[in-house]
Amino acid sequence: MRIIFMGTPEFAVPSLKAIAEEDNQFELVLVVTGSDKPRRSKHAEAEPSPVKQAAVSLGLPVYETDDVTSREFADIVAATRADVIVVAAFRILPPAVFEQATLGAFNLHASLLPAYRGAAPINWAIVKGEYETGVTTFFLQQRVDTGNIILQEKLCIDPAENATELACRLSVLGARVVVDTLHLIASHKVVVTGQDETLVSRAPKLTRDNTRIKWSQSVKAVNDFIRGLALKPTAWTTFDGKTMKIFRASPVAYSLETTPAFPEGTVVVDNGRLYASCTDGWLEVLSLQLEGRKPMEAVEFLRGFRHSREQQLFV
Repeated sequence: MRIIFMGTPEFAVPSLKAIAEEDNQFELVLVVTGSDKPRRSKHAEAEPSPVKQAAVSLGLPVYETDDVTSREFADIVAATRADVIVVAAFRILPPAVFEQATLGAFNLHASLLPAYRGAAPINWAIVKGEYETGVTTFFLQQRVDTGNIILQEKLCIDPAENATELACRLSVLGARVVVDTLHLIASHKVVVTGQDETLVSRAPKLTRDNTRIKWSQSVKAVNDFIRGLALKPTAWTTFDGKTMKIFRASPVAYSLETTPAFPEGTVVVDNGRLYASCTDGWLEVLSLQLEGRKPMEAVEFLRGFRHSREQQLFV
């Protein structure tokens, strides 16, 4: 069976490698990925995507594009005579591309669809306090993330894990589900299930606006928010007029000897530890990055931090 694989980030790499390991049954005729660009920071040198690096190491043909709507790209896909197109963390494909696959094109999505349709399902599942998520393979159709489901596998979310850690586990689970899906297609044993539109939830793209911490929420909600955005793009707040990213925090049973009504976001430094108030208690901030400085543990940050006991705020 002739396969085109399309993906860009690290999440897609295990699926590509898993397909390549099945080379006695599946032939990877092309790997499509995003073009080389700065990936660590805006000012870094351009570098290949994780998928391109993996494909090159496997000796697979690679095509780079940032425009999947061009006629040229559709012609390149058609010329491969692919049976199946596998998509994992790539761009939204037009019908002119995904309809080229004779046996269908399917996507690996990191949620239990129809839950968390959209660009950031792993992040939002944690932010919303879910205890379970998973992966879904589904056939592509014109409306994004709405196609008929082929396979789903569930996975429990550890109460302490962040989005980066969960993405790693989901990528491994997803690789197995991708291979299982290909075997079903190859044997013509696919039985699809339609998505229940009454159960849809959204996972919109993460932006500067929707990654800001709202301290006027419960300790659990704020902690889930921080976990759901770590380590990238990272939840942020402002402190002393500067942006502060918070990578890791922990709910704590903390109280002061005198307990006036503290506004949400109040920062307290006590016995070498950094606390922030929420509506129903306190979080200990454990790892952070203040604008203009490197990421560091809160203990390190406090060594050079001049503070009053209870007058400063995260906002």
